[in-house]
Amino acid sequence: MVKNLRKPAIFFDRDGVLNEDDGYVYKPPDFKWIPGATEVIRRLKEKGYLVIVITNQSGVARGFYTEDDVIHLHTWMNKDLYGRHQQQIDAFYYCPHHPKIGNEVYQKECECRKPRPGLVRKALTDFTIDLDSSCLIGDKITDLETAEAIGIKSYKFTTENLLEFMVSKRIL
Repeated sequence: MVKNLRKPAIFFDRDGVLNEDDGYVYKPPDFKWIPGATEVIRRLKEKGYLVIVITNQSGVARGFYTEDDVIHLHTWMNKDLYGRHQQQIDAFYYCPHHPKIGNEVYQKECECRKPRPGLVRKALTDFTIDLDSSCLIGDKITDLETAEAIGIKSYKFTTENLLEFMVSKRIL
């Protein structure tokens, strides 16, 4: 019975998968959705998936922007999605740390920096997720290693259109 209450989730890396990775994106005017990304989110939500973003944001540790800037951008992303499709991302998890760079608050080895699975583990405490029906979409090897560490399928995003990619992998 509990299995039936679990929902499948798609975990997305952010930069390079949902948005163009122009280096340390943290301002809404600099944010550009990857072609097909908003449509993918709409379709996944309509199919009953949880949509969860997990992202390393070492720009915080590097002093390029603040955690408030990250939260502001994620809030803006959901407002933009709602305006386009009346859908939103269920949760955003980010790691502001870097093991070698930053001030003492942010310079550390942590469990939340991918490829470690801390961000996914946090989602597992916040949601009732069916891991067997879930997967992670990322554009770097560290994303795929995160999925492996938690025991879910992963796909390396390698095209320019997220909708076409998701259809080609038979996720949508």
